[in-house]
Amino acid sequence: MSGASGKPALRLGIAGLGTVGVGVLQLLRDNAAAITARAGRPIEVVAVSARDRTRDRGVDLAGLRWHDDAAALAGDDGIDVVLELIGGAEGTARTLVESALSRGRDVVTANKALLALHGAHLARIARESGAALLFEASVAGGIPAIKLVREGLAADRLLRVGGILNGTCNYILTTMRDTGRDFDDVLSEAQALGYAEADPSTDVDGWDAAHKLAILAGLAFGQPVAFDGLHVDGIRAIQACDQHFARELGYRIKLLGTARRTGDDAIEAWMRPCFVPKNAPIAHVDGVFNAVVTEGAFSGPMLIEGRGAGAGPTASAVVADVIDLARGTALPVWGVAPKAEIACAPRSALGGEYYLRVIVRDRPGVVADIAAALRDAGVSLRALSQHDAAREPGGTVPLALVTHHTTEAAMISVISALEALESVVGTPLLLKIETV
Repeated sequence: MSGASGKPALRLGIAGLGTVGVGVLQLLRDNAAAITARAGRPIEVVAVSARDRTRDRGVDLAGLRWHDDAAALAGDDGIDVVLELIGGAEGTARTLVESALSRGRDVVTANKALLALHGAHLARIARESGAALLFEASVAGGIPAIKLVREGLAADRLLRVGGILNGTCNYILTTMRDTGRDFDDVLSEAQALGYAEADPSTDVDGWDAAHKLAILAGLAFGQPVAFDGLHVDGIRAIQACDQHFARELGYRIKLLGTARRTGDDAIEAWMRPCFVPKNAPIAHVDGVFNAVVTEGAFSGPMLIEGRGAGAGPTASAVVADVIDLARGTALPVWGVAPKAEIACAPRSALGGEYYLRVIVRDRPGVVADIAAALRDAGVSLRALSQHDAAREPGGTVPLALVTHHTTEAAMISVISALEALESVVGTPLLLKIETV
């Protein structure tokens, strides 16, 4: 089939017919005229693969070739571009992408785990075969984060990239702040509303957002990040009292990711809940919204915000990549000629100001013991607050401590000393204070 331009249609094979795959089909059909005009040629889906042929997905699949084995799409010579919308860093998704790229077949994927863990390997395959690998939908849904970093800021030297990269965690933290409820209660609500999965660990333990951060960092600094060195903390340990202390001290709690250039071939990168000043722009990114932050030597700081997930935004990002391929636009996977993976600085090398929450038995001498642990680690205290409303029947009470600038190594030492105290209950919570 050819369009008015006389160019043949770009033929797509879709692996995965979940919400995003179905969304791509609907978007291509509903906006066919506009997409053809922008792409300069028709774009059509000719083949699909999913686990269940009989399931009603609310979209007409008549006339499309069906592959029971998604990996077979890579060898279908009637396909120009493979859309991998299965997910997961291993198994069928990885096999399909590797096989398609090896055959010189272009790939569009929304798979952040695959890119974060195997991006360097896939980039080598793409370079050797001449195939394109595009992945706009892998980070922040409909926010054009990849295009911003790889194309819009291509002339600049990026110093920092990151942001709020998981809508589930942002919804939970926002609701905890606004209602005073505990983590478990709000998580159950998020699951009932469809904002969190039945097994929420990938989201609430920080891994989903960390995968996205690794991709952004690789693009920002022109080389893939060694993911196993990226420090990752989730939000399970956040309690209602922490939201109380944040409000009292002039902060909000956000699951924040940052990758920062510290030298020509050195970065620090982490994903963790942080205190951010309540007047910072990112502090007001609430609910299921995401935000991507960049800072360039010439462009300065920038923040873009939008819905980070869902069928519509993610499908839009997938099709944007397809349009680029139809136009003949293809870039190196990491925006520049490939380099070796870049390692992240160890956690002990990080520094800044910190919030430390300690649950203690309310008895004389407790504060003196805590002060001694700080003194022995060389940590200077800026503020201390007690939340009497959170006093437990057993006589425990949460204390909040805010430090002056120090090293994370020193704070790790403080926590170790506090855990050894009989008057301290459980593990103290350490949050970085980050001015974004």
